[in-house]
Amino acid sequence: MMDFIAKRDFSKLIAQSGAMFQIIKELKKEDFFGTSPPSVFIGHNFYPNLNVGILSPPAETEDAWIYDSPNFWTEQEFSIKQIALLRSALINSRFNVNIKDVRKESKFLDAAKEIGIASKPVDVEIKLKKSPEIKFDFEKITMPMGPRAGLKQITITENIKVDNKVERVVNDTDLKSAEALNYLYENGFDENTLTKLLSIGVLGLKKNRKLVPTKWSITATDDTLGKSLIEKIKNSQIINDYRLYIGSYLGNYYFILMFPEVWQYELFEGYLPRSLWNQNEGIRFTTDSETYYGRKNYASTTVGGYYSSRLSTLEYLSKIKKQASCLVIRFETPEYNMPLGVFVVRNAARKTLYNNPLIFETKEDLLMKTGELIKNRFNYNIDEVFKQSKLLKSLTQLKLFHFFN
Repeated sequence: MMDFIAKRDFSKLIAQSGAMFQIIKELKKEDFFGTSPPSVFIGHNFYPNLNVGILSPPAETEDAWIYDSPNFWTEQEFSIKQIALLRSALINSRFNVNIKDVRKESKFLDAAKEIGIASKPVDVEIKLKKSPEIKFDFEKITMPMGPRAGLKQITITENIKVDNKVERVVNDTDLKSAEALNYLYENGFDENTLTKLLSIGVLGLKKNRKLVPTKWSITATDDTLGKSLIEKIKNSQIINDYRLYIGSYLGNYYFILMFPEVWQYELFEGYLPRSLWNQNEGIRFTTDSETYYGRKNYASTTVGGYYSSRLSTLEYLSKIKKQASCLVIRFETPEYNMPLGVFVVRNAARKTLYNNPLIFETKEDLLMKTGELIKNRFNYNIDEVFKQSKLLKSLTQLKLFHFFN
């Protein structure tokens, strides 16, 4: 299936998305037939009352899955413009509910849940309260989407296909949500699918089920999967050398440093001048970290990117059956000129770790080479970041501990 897809030319489909965008701009009708990828978006404003949106292009298409496939976009190296065109063609047909309404009967919410658990695109007939509002939502964590309008009526025009494993965890009201997420993840479901299931309130103990804003469910999924992987790699041997992984994706550049010590993690995110989140002169850095014993609170400085980069790092360590102390340095450049969501961070780190590392015999050699490469690429002295690093300070303390013991 994936070999067949990889050989296809998606330029025509992306062009069609651009054409759909033009159709939306001229859309006078308040109803249409469409195909949801399947995709549901839940906003976080006015919590605990939320807007739930069913996303679909304003036309039926067998390729609707591509509108909500971030890992595929990465594999096929879709550009920022191509991704934005796909997402801008999705109409957000939304309605308002309370987070606990998931336990009640509701025609709109039942339809959203059916679409959210579907394994393949779903044909729908949509009737709106008025013509879509031509406004596009771009956010740091969630993926962008197109125009929005109040939902008046929805009809699912085909039988929904649900994977047996998804059906199993949805029907098991005695299974905790974390256990359900890890079970599905271990059985090959990606984080985008898991986020949708958590968001629409179909996982977990029956008494605890509720809607979760998409923005929060993305981070919760990354965090839950990451914590499970941490417990596994803590039983693995420590790497026996010093490593530097280098990579980039859509204007995000990564330097991932690994040290032969027990699991620790620290993230520095550097925003170059005139990048999306830094319109000032000079590089602006944010940072969060955790020790072997984890964090006690939310990573409020680097927010969702912290958990996404951590998950990618842990996936790699789990794959090679090792543990290490990991210092991750990200540079966001003006090349990344449109926010596409935190999947970019997760997949940029993954792509970086696919590359062969530079190997060093000492910590000093690793830090020196990293400094040279960053200086050459960004004309920035990374020594200031190294001086701030809690992880690097802890490595010195661990070295002293080993020496005296």
